[in-house]
Amino acid sequence: MYSNEDYLLELLTEAGLVTAEEIDSVRSQLKGSESAVERLISDDRLSEEQVAQVCAQSSSMDFIDLIHTPIAPDLFEKIPDDIAKRFRAVPVADDGIYLTVAVSDPLDFETLDSLPHILGREIQPVCATASAINQIIHQNYAGDVDEAEKVSEFTVVSAEGNEEASADDAPIIRMVSAMLLDAFKMGVSDIHIEPLETSLRIRFRVDGKLVEVDNHPKKLHPAIVARVKVMSGSMSIAEKRLPQDGRIQIRVAGKEVDLRVSSVPSNHGESIVMRILDKTSLMLGLPELGFLSDDQDTFNKLIRLPDGIILVTGPTGSGKTTTLYGCLNTINTPDRKIITVEDPVEYELPGINQVMVKTDIGMTFAAALRAMMRQAPNIIMVGEIRDKETASIAIQAALTGHLVFSTLHTNDAPGAVARLADIGIQRFLIASSIRAIVAQRLVRKLCPKCKAPAVLTDREMRVLGLDAKQVAESEIMGPEGCDMCRTTGYKGRMGIFEIFKVDDEVRHLINEKLTSPQLRRRARELGMRTLREDGIRKILSGSTSSEEVLRVTMADSD
Repeated sequence: MYSNEDYLLELLTEAGLVTAEEIDSVRSQLKGSESAVERLISDDRLSEEQVAQVCAQSSSMDFIDLIHTPIAPDLFEKIPDDIAKRFRAVPVADDGIYLTVAVSDPLDFETLDSLPHILGREIQPVCATASAINQIIHQNYAGDVDEAEKVSEFTVVSAEGNEEASADDAPIIRMVSAMLLDAFKMGVSDIHIEPLETSLRIRFRVDGKLVEVDNHPKKLHPAIVARVKVMSGSMSIAEKRLPQDGRIQIRVAGKEVDLRVSSVPSNHGESIVMRILDKTSLMLGLPELGFLSDDQDTFNKLIRLPDGIILVTGPTGSGKTTTLYGCLNTINTPDRKIITVEDPVEYELPGINQVMVKTDIGMTFAAALRAMMRQAPNIIMVGEIRDKETASIAIQAALTGHLVFSTLHTNDAPGAVARLADIGIQRFLIASSIRAIVAQRLVRKLCPKCKAPAVLTDREMRVLGLDAKQVAESEIMGPEGCDMCRTTGYKGRMGIFEIFKVDDEVRHLINEKLTSPQLRRRARELGMRTLREDGIRKILSGSTSSEEVLRVTMADSD
């Protein structure tokens, strides 16, 4: 895909400042989000002035040596500091008709189109180097250019009140605030602060994949850990030998975000993981979760049953909690009383009674469930069925007229039957209480901006069980990579599902004590679609790639 950088590199090549061979060489060495132009400048193959002059010439714009250009002090009032920092634009002159404004990127049409409307003036843009503009802003406007912009959007919501980060805060405070803001804007699910032998590594998990974003000197580790603990309000700075848990509430650009914090002592110091709990995921409907239309109809009927148990199964990180919250949000109406018992309560759901497990004081899943039954609920959600006692109470609740949602760790849907039997639940109770078991996994969605038609290999078609006619009638797409998806080719995730409905015939099979493979084969014969088969439908619709589906369904022998 042709980008602004490609165009700029073409201009630089035409000007004789760089060769195609140099560009190819540099691109092969790029790391992270670094651009080829930035690397050429840092390697001293180009100067910043040369790049700015070529940009200016291509846009019929004058180049200005901003550092040596006198600017009247009162001119800086013409552009407010937040606008100057946001758009990297500084005033140079004002003739009463046009306000001359220096910008670093003549190809940034958003800036050139937005400034006249924001300032209420006609502008005459001129081109200057980015470093010169940053220097002028730093000298004439309060605070650091990058960090002041970031922390202005950032507030820590603590028990004592709101703690707003400002440009005058200590560097560590600004660093942590900027890190959290970057993570939020990138759609990160968790942040890993990991001390190594000689450095401090910062990694973000984006769409299920860990990406290294920073590597700091090891000496910053104690200060960063202390800052995170202070923000949590409940973690001890002095305690470094034992694991700790905490919670942080921040407000970013007017939006409240919760972070669950965990610290664990490692051989090189305390390792911190902050899980970002995005409340917008609670509002997801079944289509956004990944259910196709026929599965939507099936699942909609299941979650509106008057009683019974609906189990969601899968490994850690497969989106089970998000699916359960999505179900509760869908059926949460004023005429229903919903109670949940969770360890811990990850999201606060309006209109729902949520109970947190505290095993140290005897508030276990089983104890909480017993108490909940005296609250006369219509719907109960149990965060996870871990033992016979919890499973027994959940089954009794289902058999006495309650709809129960819960999760279980199994690889597929039929395997949940054997898992419940293994922990001591009698088969006839399983058969009579379970209404459906849903297994799920998460696959990355193809980036809508850069996904492109793809061709499946013979091996992929063989493993997926596809024929040439199916492929020809479908829209097979693959990842390309662009600025929107940080060159990964993927943006966001969606679920693939295996829905195992327990009807009269399946109840009979459960009572007959069929093994998991036997039950799975019979479920397939009765029409159950496997995880891989649901993934194949999403490959054929162009939503995800064959690589993604094969990656997460390696255990699917079918």
